[in-house]
Amino acid sequence: MIPLMKNTFFREDETKAALAEFIRSADKLSMGEQCRRFEEAFAAWQGCKHAVLVNSGGSANLLLLQALKNIGHLKTGDKIGFTALTWSTNVMPIIQLGFEPVPIDCEINTLNSSSSNLAKRLNDIELDAFFITNVLGFCGDLDKIHDLCARRDIILIEDNCESLGTEMSDRKTGAFGLAASFSFYVAHHLSTIEGGMLVTNDIELANMFVMARANGWDRNLPAAEQARLRQGHAIQSELYAKYVFYDLAFNVRPTEITGFLGLQQLPLIDEIIAVRRRNYLEIDEVIKNNGDFIAVDHRHIKSISPFAIPFICKSKELFKKYTVAFSDAGVEIRPMIAGNMQRQPFYKKYATAMVDLANTDFIHEHSFYAGNYPELSRSDIETFKRCLRR
Repeated sequence: MIPLMKNTFFREDETKAALAEFIRSADKLSMGEQCRRFEEAFAAWQGCKHAVLVNSGGSANLLLLQALKNIGHLKTGDKIGFTALTWSTNVMPIIQLGFEPVPIDCEINTLNSSSSNLAKRLNDIELDAFFITNVLGFCGDLDKIHDLCARRDIILIEDNCESLGTEMSDRKTGAFGLAASFSFYVAHHLSTIEGGMLVTNDIELANMFVMARANGWDRNLPAAEQARLRQGHAIQSELYAKYVFYDLAFNVRPTEITGFLGLQQLPLIDEIIAVRRRNYLEIDEVIKNNGDFIAVDHRHIKSISPFAIPFICKSKELFKKYTVAFSDAGVEIRPMIAGNMQRQPFYKKYATAMVDLANTDFIHEHSFYAGNYPELSRSDIETFKRCLRR
């Protein structure tokens, strides 16, 4: 069996040993110094000013939209576009927080939404924000999407949970919008078991992330910001100051275990990405030489950071043929993320309208992916190649 993932961590044995020693020796395991240090290190690696650690990538998405609502950038009823090929917790917060979800179609040969997809949708509806998903370590033409959103006064935010380390032109994905979310769930590029991160260059938004992450209080903010808030709300009692709740919030705090594991894995991330890229590019060459498939076009991307190995078949018959071949060879496969999000029961229950998403439907019905991780062996790679023989 070749599973979708093998290990919880890269260099698993040494990471587990370090974690066991940390737990034995740590004075506290609730959010503290390890989390702060990981936030600083991740911000530096990503090339942004502020990073705020949370307990999952899904929580990061929820917190991002709540924070934008808290500071007045978004309001109830606003129309939020989202990449139709995505994960549930990219879309659910849009509905949960009272926004109107607007699916944006994808390009078949990139798996991602493009500026053309967005422009076409904007012919029919105005958007207040676009929550784009950078799918599977690839992305659309983010520079053009950024410019289009800027011209139309659309807030661009990124779900970069699957594309940690992908580079487009002069910056990494996750650096094109006002803010971006990341996931550190097992099988992602960087694993802290559970965990997520929000990044932004906007100090007002970053401060709201910090407050809305933990109950809506100010105790994790810098002293100057605490003083400003307390003065603005006439909070004079030191006794009650730490128990004043300034805006709508959650408790999505990480633990020191999350921060510690992040600090262990982040120095290894370039090696992790390099191995994932090497695995993918070897299989990609086979796909390009097999007329049964549509190869993913990543020529516009400076450096890919593949999350998985996707296979886009040209017909439903070929989809059936190759999914059977992979399964019979003991390779665990899955649909392309969760397919067309419009087809999900929760979306049908809460969305007010359905739209034509021809490309996403094609991907839904013709595509699957296999796992990609540093532990894939030479034998595993050769098994993939045998499954791709016509």
